[in-house]
Amino acid sequence: MTWTLVWTRPALRDMRKLDRASASRIRDAVIQLADAGRGDVARLTDARPPEWRLRVGDRRVFFRFRGDLREIHLLRVRRRDEAYR
Repeated sequence: MTWTLVWTRPALRDMRKLDRASASRIRDAVIQLADAGRGDVARLTDARPPEWRLRVGDRRVFFRFRGDLREIHLLRVRRRDEAYR
């Protein structure tokens, strides 16, 4: 049940700013979400269209599902302390 990952420009820019170990851990977590549907995922309240977050340590990966295309659009990768502002 594999989903296609679509990285947006802001998400790629956020990933480039991370150290190698953190970026690798986030990549692994996102791939696990796409392949097996596993991860610490929660829907964000008051987000229109609906957005979700994946928790990976002290980082949050924000994304949207496109069920009709079986795609996960990765929007941003932020530190927890700046993610919900």
